[in-house]
Formats: sequence, C-alpha cells, structure tokens
Amino acid sequence: MNVLATGVYGRCGTAIIDHLHDRDEYEFTYLNRSDRPDDHPYGGYDTHVANIKDYEASRPAFNDQDAVIHLAAYPFDFGTWDDVRAPNIDGVYNALEAAREAEVESFIFGSTNHVMGMYEVENAPDIYYPDSDIMIDHTDPKRPDSYYGATKSFGEDLGRYYVEKHEYPKQFYAIRICSVRMPEYDHPYGDAERMVDEDEIERGSPEYKEQVARMKCMWQSRRDFAHQVDCCLQDESTEFDIFNGVSDNDRRWYEIEHARETIGYNSQDNGEEWDSPPE
Repeated sequence: MNVLATGVYGRCGTAIIDHLHDRDEYEFTYLNRSDRPDDHPYGGYDTHVANIKDYEASRPAFNDQDAVIHLAAYPFDFGTWDDVRAPNIDGVYNALEAAREAEVESFIFGSTNHVMGMYEVENAPDIYYPDSDIMIDHTDPKRPDSYYGATKSFGEDLGRYYVEKHEYPKQFYAIRICSVRMPEYDHPYGDAERMVDEDEIERGSPEYKEQVARMKCMWQSRRDFAHQVDCCLQDESTEFDIFNGVSDNDRRWYEIEHARETIGYNSQDNGEEWDSPPE
C-alpha cells in the first residue's frame, strides 16, 4: 500500500515513522514543509518538500497513493485565528481536494481532543482524578475550546462532505488525538518532566502533580497511536467515522470501545501503570 503522510516530522508523524515505516505492507512518502538532514534522527526519508497551504506545490505528492495520513497543521490550542486559518482550514481543504483529484481511496485525519475541549475546561481539575464519572464518546455534541479545536471540527465535517459527495476519497477516519509526545517524554509523567526541564515548575510541586494527573487520563503512547493509524489503514468497511485517540488509561474520559469494535484498536498502554517517571 502506498501511503502519503503530511506534516510527518512532529510528535505524531515521527511515531508513525518509528512504528510503521519499516512494515513490508507499506511504502511511505512524506510531505513536509521542510526536510531533515541525513544525519538527523528522522533524516534520509523520501520527503516531498512543500507547505500544505500551497496546493500546486503539494499536489504532486498525492499521485499514485492509496492512502493519506493528514497531520500537517498548526497544532496549538492557544493559536489565534491568523495562526490557524491557512494551515488548518486551507490545508485540510487542499489535502482533501488533492486526494479527490488523485483518486486516493482512504484519508486519515489527525483531529484533536480540543474538538471536545470545553468538557475538560468546565470540569478541570476534578476530571483528572479517578472519581470523575465523565465519559465522552464520538456521538456527543462537539464543543471546541479554541480556534484550533474549531478548525479540526471543520476538518471532520469537510471530510464527511468529501466521502459522501465525491467519488474519492472513499473512506475518512478522524482520530481525535489526545496527548502523543516525542520519545523522550512518551510516558504519563512526560509533560510534567518537560516543564521541569524547561524550569517552568518544580518536581513534586502541586503544578507537577496536576500535570501528571492530567496525562494519566490523556496519554496516548506512540506505539498505541501508530497502531490506531495502522488499524485505519487496514480497515475496509468504514466510509466515515470518528475515533478517540488515547491509550487504555484507567482514568481517561474519552471512550475507546468504539475504536475497538469498529477498527480493532487494541491499546497496549495504561497511564495508571506508572508511578514515577523513567530513570
């Protein structure tokens, strides 16, 4: 299967490289706004260098692809409208339109938990602890918490329009990614430890403990994320669907039963199994 992944050198894209690139059934091409030198940990891959905001520059990368994993976007919930509009609105349109023209069968969209973020805003910090009884599934009303979340909600809607209105793409999968991190912080203490490393908080402080509590809910390990993408690539029955992207954490507030039943998602990790950061 020929697979194009856009925006591949960030947290989620590199998880795909680490866990899926060498699989015999896939032949990956990467589209990114910049390349990496050969001596970089993620250098030396077949990369089409273009900004997804530029349709003409990006369009050739979609030729002869069977599937697209669209991750290219402005990724921060604090972004202004000017920050998110072109990469997240024009960008997803360009990717879907290119997939339509190139007759790409399957489109996997990197959506976000921020499409549902107001549930967290209204209930934090109580929602981070085991006695919370909140559980969100893919049928609950969308409640974006930011311009970023709203653009990802738009991307989900645009994907549905394309698969129902056009011949291609034939399948659209939205993964509402929770918290995937780079390898050095790929654990439920990752955000807190990064903030310690950057001198933002002290280890063991109330702020540190709250960051850990939240990540024990929201963490999706890199291997679980790559596995979920793999499940979408292997699926042949779905036309349009939305899945929560999170590991099987005891205290998560995003359900994963729908992903289990529909695409065979089998999370291997659980944030509750960690009681300290790795040494």
